Amino acid sequence: MKISVYHTPEEVPTGKLPDCAIAIDVLRATTTMAAAFNAGAEAIQVFSDLDKLLSTSEQWPQKNRIRAGERGGQRVQGFDLGNSPLDHSPERTQGKRLFMSTTNGTRCLQRIEAAPIVLTAALTTRQSVVNYLLTHKLDSVWLVGSGWEGDYSLEDTVCAGAIIHSILHQHQTAYPDLMGNDAAVASVSLYQQWQTQLKELLYLASHGQRLLNQSNTVDLDYCAQLDILDVVPIQKSPGVLVWEGK
Repeated sequence: MKISVYHTPEEVPTGKLPDCAIAIDVLRATTTMAAAFNAGAEAIQVFSDLDKLLSTSEQWPQKNRIRAGERGGQRVQGFDLGNSPLDHSPERTQGKRLFMSTTNGTRCLQRIEAAPIVLTAALTTRQSVVNYLLTHKLDSVWLVGSGWEGDYSLEDTVCAGAIIHSILHQHQTAYPDLMGNDAAVASVSLYQQWQTQLKELLYLASHGQRLLNQSNTVDLDYCAQLDILDVVPIQKSPGVLVWEGK
């Protein structure tokens, strides 16, 4: 297996595809998606365009849908939810389809949707994603950070590093055999430096600072947790995610 890391969707190469591409948006889209599936969501349908989300979701009965829209860290007016993993509980989410649009994470998913296998990952689901990769014995994997409006994000890269670090130790793979590019090596180094202080790193990150400016520490604390959910969201069709283990 060769794993390459791309810090933002804009870095993803054109003209080729890996066996598996994984979208990472620790703060907060992919963390929220995992929480929604853990709470019983039927599926998650992602959109970059809010109007398209609204028109598509009209085809579903109101009692069977949740519209989640976030821009700039805030819930979009008129939507049911924003982009917080703590919004989801079995009472609110069980059996419903989540129609979701966020500033960065949904855009990342659309950039890699043509790959044969598309997953999402977060710190909260790190080990579940690692288990999937080791079980399926893939030749090439891309870990793609969502970043923030085209810029690099610490939290997405440390999550990529956490995934690679776990594979290195579980599979006893040599560095040169696993690393697909220099960014993969750098991501592991970042994780090794901060692995016991993930919450502190998320507080330090620029998007963490945006959430702190909104007095939102609860989402940061939740998103910094490692390996708390046994969930692996997987793309069923372009733009539609399901939980394979459900």
